[in-house]
Amino acid sequence: MEIVLKKKIKEAVQTIYNSEVKDDLIQIQETRKDFKGDLTLVVFPLLRFSKNTPETTGDTIGQYLIDHFPAVSGYNVIKGFLNLEISDTWWIDYFKKLTVEKNHLENCHVLNPETILVEYSSPNTNKPLHLGHIRNNLLGFSLYRILAGCGHRVIKTNIVNDRGIHICKSMLAWQKFGNGESPESSGIKGDHLVGKYYVLFEKEYKAQIEKLVQNGMDEAEARNAAPLMTESRDMLLKWENGDKEVVGLWTMMNSWVYAGFDETYKKLGVDFDKIYYESDTYKTGKEIVLKALNEKILYRNEDSSIWADLTSDGLDQKLLLRSDGTAVYMTQDLGTAVARHNEYKFDKNIYVVGNEQNYHFLVLKALLKRLGYPWADGLMHFSYGMVELPEGKMKSREGTIVDADDLINEMQMTARDVSSELGKLGDFSEEEKEDIFRKIGLAALKYYILKVDPRKSMTFNPAESIDFNGNTGPFIQYTYTRIKSVFRKAERMEINTDKIIFSGTKVGPKEIELIKLLCKFSETVSAAAAGYSPALIANYCYDLAREYNQFYHDFSILGESDEEIRNFRLVLSKVTSEIIYTGMWLLGIEMPERM
Repeated sequence: MEIVLKKKIKEAVQTIYNSEVKDDLIQIQETRKDFKGDLTLVVFPLLRFSKNTPETTGDTIGQYLIDHFPAVSGYNVIKGFLNLEISDTWWIDYFKKLTVEKNHLENCHVLNPETILVEYSSPNTNKPLHLGHIRNNLLGFSLYRILAGCGHRVIKTNIVNDRGIHICKSMLAWQKFGNGESPESSGIKGDHLVGKYYVLFEKEYKAQIEKLVQNGMDEAEARNAAPLMTESRDMLLKWENGDKEVVGLWTMMNSWVYAGFDETYKKLGVDFDKIYYESDTYKTGKEIVLKALNEKILYRNEDSSIWADLTSDGLDQKLLLRSDGTAVYMTQDLGTAVARHNEYKFDKNIYVVGNEQNYHFLVLKALLKRLGYPWADGLMHFSYGMVELPEGKMKSREGTIVDADDLINEMQMTARDVSSELGKLGDFSEEEKEDIFRKIGLAALKYYILKVDPRKSMTFNPAESIDFNGNTGPFIQYTYTRIKSVFRKAERMEINTDKIIFSGTKVGPKEIELIKLLCKFSETVSAAAAGYSPALIANYCYDLAREYNQFYHDFSILGESDEEIRNFRLVLSKVTSEIIYTGMWLLGIEMPERM
């Protein structure tokens, strides 16, 4: 409707004021609930053409639309806002199209699809995935589905940070204190086992620092001189020089972590089309840096470290290779970006990374452009806020992170407890129950995280997330299964729901309100893709579920004696279930058939 309405408003301005108007001056938004109307035109940008008051301009354009666009059935002007009422006939005609659609995402397809890489997860192989990674993975996977649903070619990528000083810390601690412990001998999941030694390193390292400070050394100097840190740096240098013993240890411990990661990804329901490894891409990055040094784009410091001077771009001077020749994060990010563009010739590369890295990605883009890669304009940092629990922040070095596996399992157990209290799964097999508990628990977790504007920090509250009556995933799932129950009953009543024909008559005001929401699905998905915001779809699904539940409460469906009205309500229910299913699928949330 908004697209058609914009054309008609342009036509009105051209006809009335003999002026061409650009699309960005026609600002249309949903009418506020305390005013009458469906869509509102912001009149102020058009005053330059009308040379008149906002009220007169709005009234003139409103009357033109009434006379020349039958879809507009009424209007009112409040100061500089033209509130337009869309006729019930238009909504019903649009709804008829929804009833025959096989794919409710067809209307979301863009005219000029792009090749888009979405990078998410980006774990370190020195610790297991945690709550922060959960938000990252859920946002990235949902962005992939939303963008692909709009017709783009989307590649899901992951960069595993499998090298560097932090990896050597875990390796060194295991070497010193591990006594040959393995996932098999300990019964500990591989990524958890390696994380255990990362925490142990920090504990022992802290003790060494305290001892040096007690002996009169400055704390900053002590951090650098502590034996464990010195040994870690030596180990990193050996690794980069291909020392067989160090590389063998690295390979073994990373294999433990990868097996653990795969298990967590499977539980979470996310995957990747291509996984890159920093241990490969840093080499490409070093080659790029050394080539740029020879071309005098970069400079070498007195200590032999290599830097980029980005002060002319309003940034700072950036280290790219340390004095001992080892690479930093930026080095591998350069190599990864170039490798990806060589492989996929992407139009956009979206980095799903927390907002603490905002500056890093400003530097990465500026640096790639300085090095002569014009496609760097296609790099986009999807900067999202941090996620915490009510207890506060997490610290992986201190072992206080909220483990992803534990949280997923906890959500499934909570779903089991809540569902058991409701007592609605008595005739289900144990296997069916466990599958439903899994879907409910994951829906609670995913929806609670995705309904929040990704750019905002958030607190994840497990207890709130699984409320069957609030703005939660389980509430939306319950609405979906309620509709499925209606159709199972219809089948028992021998009503052939596959052959119901909707005539479009006898539609009441409550049904019209539900139809309006259904008709807004495609524009909501398009807006979510354009704004990179799964939250728009999440909250739309909740609004739709809440509206349907009100309709279900107020009106009988199968008990309706008028067959035409009964059939219409069945069709309305069917389309509602399809769109709820599609919307939740875009969020990566599974829908049970019964609850």
